[in-house]
Amino acid sequence: MERKTERLAWVMLWLLALPMLAWAQDAAPLFDAQLVDAQDKPATLAIFRGKPLIVNFWARWCSPCRDEMPEIKLIDSQYRGRGLTVIGIAIEDNSANARDFLKAYEIDYPNFFAGSRGTELLKTLGNDKAGLPFTVFIDRQGKLIGHKLGRISRGELEAAANALLQ
Repeated sequence: MERKTERLAWVMLWLLALPMLAWAQDAAPLFDAQLVDAQDKPATLAIFRGKPLIVNFWARWCSPCRDEMPEIKLIDSQYRGRGLTVIGIAIEDNSANARDFLKAYEIDYPNFFAGSRGTELLKTLGNDKAGLPFTVFIDRQGKLIGHKLGRISRGELEAAANALLQ
């Protein structure tokens, strides 16, 4: 039964990956991007290289982003101890309003702020429309193995998390 579940997780992840422009695209632009952390200090995601990642791009004004955040938070709490890292990247500045938003949603996974540079980062990672929400899946080798434009479901997140941890 466990093998069947593993195969299903892989199938789900590959279905998510179908819209990608290139299979196993290098995620280096994500690791090199100049961001700001919650303490308003310059940051990059280089410290997360070598870890399986789910990276969610969001904004306060994005209704589907707000809708999916509780599911992403749940996946983070369920899989963090197994080695998966969940990261949020806001397509806005690190303002008091954005920090208050994260606090109100009780988001405790790492979040960074890309400001206006976030739109170009989205496009670099395969989101030609620069729409939100946008979630990418990165394996331990730093390869972008899938992405999802639009609200992501709990089932899609679980499938991706299980596949990334294989």
